[in-house]
Amino acid sequence: MSQAGTAGPVVIGLALGGGGALGAAHVGVLKALQECGILPSVVAGTSAGSLIGAAYAARMPVSRIEELVRAAGWSAFGRLRPSPRLGLLDSTALLDTIDRLGGEPLIEDLPRRFAAVATDLRTRQAVVLDRGRVGIALRASIAVPGMFAPVITGERVLVDGGLAANLPIDAARQLGATFTIGVRLRPEWEHIPVVRSAQRIAALEKSPEVLMVRPHLNGFSQWSRADVPRIIEAGYTATLASLETWKDQQPRVA
Repeated sequence: MSQAGTAGPVVIGLALGGGGALGAAHVGVLKALQECGILPSVVAGTSAGSLIGAAYAARMPVSRIEELVRAAGWSAFGRLRPSPRLGLLDSTALLDTIDRLGGEPLIEDLPRRFAAVATDLRTRQAVVLDRGRVGIALRASIAVPGMFAPVITGERVLVDGGLAANLPIDAARQLGATFTIGVRLRPEWEHIPVVRSAQRIAALEKSPEVLMVRPHLNGFSQWSRADVPRIIEAGYTATLASLETWKDQQPRVA
């Protein structure tokens, strides 16, 4: 496949947005891309998107990712803290889930280029975590304030990436993507002072180097797994529809 107006092969990136249980839609996205023979070589994820993205970057079969997502509960991501201080849940349980990737690998050793996006509470800026232990990066990316304790690395206090970059298209580009498929699950957190990512996303949507997928998720809760099968289907359907409108401009896999 080749992209109109682009000479030579392009590097396809996948930017998976955050959204709690709505992240199950990413499984449907992966299923649709696989069926269409589109295999991104770069993956960036925020919050729930980082969990699905890491599994995909590790080349876990999409069918296996779907099995895990359909069976997952909160215990896959965190345990209740006996004495909550910085958060109600302890995301170290996530490390047990990471064992399914073959221990706790380094991000730079994954078969596909990968980054998890977190937010530095001190600077209110997005932090692209593309090196080091996968588990630490994922714990930081999903650390919803008040629910999960922040992850402290050096001078950084890292929390959920959705506060600064809920759709990590820029991160995918930073990893080398020249054409990015962005999966937006919910709006950016515009109600939070100093965080203004929606305008940036709106500008990116107009770029010929971005294909936006917006699953129809109205009525589904990001905090409940009861609708996971229908959320997966929503991601699948939305991706096929977006690809259909884009069929004359599909890039060539790098």
